[in-house]
Order: sequence, then structure tokens, then C-alpha cells
Amino acid sequence: MLIKNKGIKTDTFYIPPFDLNVGEIVVLYLFNGQHFYDTEMFLKDIFIGNTRNKNVIVNQKMTFVEHFIEPKIRRLFYPVTVGEYLEKNANLNSPYASKIYKIEWINRKTKVNTLAGTPRRLLSLYATLSKTKNIVFDVAGQDPQGAEDTYKVVKEVVTKGGSAILLDCFEDMKNDCTKYVELQWNKK
Repeated sequence: MLIKNKGIKTDTFYIPPFDLNVGEIVVLYLFNGQHFYDTEMFLKDIFIGNTRNKNVIVNQKMTFVEHFIEPKIRRLFYPVTVGEYLEKNANLNSPYASKIYKIEWINRKTKVNTLAGTPRRLLSLYATLSKTKNIVFDVAGQDPQGAEDTYKVVKEVVTKGGSAILLDCFEDMKNDCTKYVELQWNKK
């Protein structure tokens, strides 16, 4: 067991108990709205082991698939290229480090800031998967097809001994996961 959640309770919500084991994808449905980002970051910090919670046992730290953010000055004068991003953020010996190049129009010199939501998200996902197979991720900023493509990549990794927690604000993956957990709002 990688993570054992006995129930996370805050002033505003409750996440029911669940376990995460190797070969599983847990979808945490957080609902859509202005609360999503803060709730996602709060839970992410618990599951990756940055924040301790008395009701969560993290036997193996997970890695969050970060979103690519480039400082404005850098974007204007010396944009980060796909090759540079991978050299800095990926294990270049892993087959995942070069998977982004299967998209025919992306090469080492492609500027990351020119990538749309899905290819940009896949770049950071592949970089993370080149280092670990146990991840926490979201599909924010992607269209429905892109979110589905990202989820397929993660499912493939999970079937090969990985594990994942999807922090989501839509119910699309409800019937395509190992465990589905829905945030419960506290009654006032």
C-alpha cells in the first residue's frame, strides 16, 4: 500500500477514506469552481508528502506532475525549448523522455510556450514519468480529448506497476478508474 487515507477533514470539506496500491488509479472528484485550485494544492501537498496529515499514511511519496510556467522575461528573450526542458526535468535514459517527439511537429528546438494545452501537459507528464511511475496529476487546461489522451498515458503506466491519483473537477473518468472518491462538503 502506497497511501492509506483514513479520511481528510477540513472546515469546508471531507475526503472519504481510500487506499492507493500499486496498479491503481484513484480519481478524486473535487467538483468545479473557485475552490478547485486551493483544494487541489492542499491535497497534492499531503499525497506527495510535503504536508503531514494525521489521517493519511504515505508509505511512498508520490510526484506531482507540475504545470510548465515560464517567467515572462525568459519567454520574451530566451524561450525554453522542448530539448532544454527535458534535459533539466527528465531522466534522459528513460523511454518517456523522448515520447513527446512522437508528435510529428515537435522537436528539440520547439519552444515550449508555443505548445497548446495538451502537448504542453504531455511534455511535463512524460518528464515526470521518466523519473517515477507513482504520480499525482490533473488535466486542468486541457480539452476533453486532450484530458482523455493524458489519462490513457497514465493508465498504461499504471498497468505496468505504477499508481496514480487524479485530482479532477469533472466526472468524466468516474467509470474508468480503480477507485472513485468524491469530495463531500461540510454542512454549515
